[in-house]
Amino acid sequence: MSNSLFSRFRLIHILTFFAAAVGTVAVLLLLLNIRQRKMEALQYPLMIVEIDADELDPEVWGRNFPYEYDAFRQTQVDYGETEYGGSTPYSKLERYPAMKRLWAGYAFSIDHNEERGHYYAASDQANTQRVKVVSQPGACANCHAAEAPQLVEKMGWEAFNRTSYDTLKPHLKIGSSCADCHDPKTMDLRITRLAFMNAMEQVGVDLSKATRQEMRTYVCAQCHVEYYFKGDNKVLTFPWSRGRTIDAIEEHYDEYQFKDWTHKETGTPMLKMQHPEFELWGTGIHAQSGVSCADCHMPYVRTGSVKISDHWIRSPLTNLNQSCQMCHHWPEEDLRERILNIQHKTADLLRKSEAAILSAMDAIVQKKHSGASDEALKDALNFHRRAQMRWDFVSSENSTGFHSPQEAARILAEAIDYARQAEISALIVDK
Repeated sequence: MSNSLFSRFRLIHILTFFAAAVGTVAVLLLLLNIRQRKMEALQYPLMIVEIDADELDPEVWGRNFPYEYDAFRQTQVDYGETEYGGSTPYSKLERYPAMKRLWAGYAFSIDHNEERGHYYAASDQANTQRVKVVSQPGACANCHAAEAPQLVEKMGWEAFNRTSYDTLKPHLKIGSSCADCHDPKTMDLRITRLAFMNAMEQVGVDLSKATRQEMRTYVCAQCHVEYYFKGDNKVLTFPWSRGRTIDAIEEHYDEYQFKDWTHKETGTPMLKMQHPEFELWGTGIHAQSGVSCADCHMPYVRTGSVKISDHWIRSPLTNLNQSCQMCHHWPEEDLRERILNIQHKTADLLRKSEAAILSAMDAIVQKKHSGASDEALKDALNFHRRAQMRWDFVSSENSTGFHSPQEAARILAEAIDYARQAEISALIVDK
């Protein structure tokens, strides 16, 4: 064998040896990494501190759950506007000026802004002109402050609700907290808001038998619902005695002859819808398919080897990959186009509803100026009430129709229809 051939074989053997060595090291590093990841998963949560039963500060909880806490802190971040929402505060009254007349005589005609993240729930409520210009009951703080359940326990349910917001305000420091949704001992999801407990009990739902998937909706539904302040004690109540659709809610209010305020222009006894996400979602395909609020707004993510629910609670439009593509295996742009198509159509129906209601109001006001009485205008006023509560139901619900597109379209179609009936009823009144 020649020297050159021997050298080539020797080089091949050396390269083979090094390749095998590198491969072995790579495999060992991979196995070590897998082992470390498994150990990391087993060692999480950290359980550094014992969380007291009355602990509300998310930072303390975050010592044991740093991944969730780091995500929750992101709710302080202004990630910008989506097409119809987002985290950048802006005046909806300026963007949709019809709202000022629609809510004439009510606090929402003074101040109505796009909300920021959950971190700001208490501070944003404290700073809205709605609580500064008009005296509000403490009931309105039930969902805006983590301290609410403890204050309810200390003061009593009815006393807390009827106490003025200004009196309670010095005690309301923390917005959303881990304690709102989690048991400090077991970390199981739990319900902490008494109004939701009462409402679910009254409609025959045993919360103690709720599955974890159901609880991933219920903890959100504690607050993201339509409600009113009942009686002299202003007790926070959900209008679900007949069901949770807009038609059932209307029947509930009519039975009690309830009104939130009297419209300043028309004199109509009005209903103000709040934020009925739970009610509208319940009529949609996602609810029927067992999809929870958290599946889309707090989707599961991996941080290292640890799987957590993303506590940066935000619009799915900012996180389509995790929020939508886990189930819908379409390109992100196709999903975005689908969502915005629904929202654009809903927004168009909202604007048409507003125009129809304003026309009805103009007709009623014109007849009143001509001397027509409320009794003569009874039908027109009733149609006005029915039209506006439907517009408000969709307008104040924070998905711009996406939670249940067909139901949102049906509700707004009825809003337009009732508004036109109000207009016709007013025009044919002979004073």
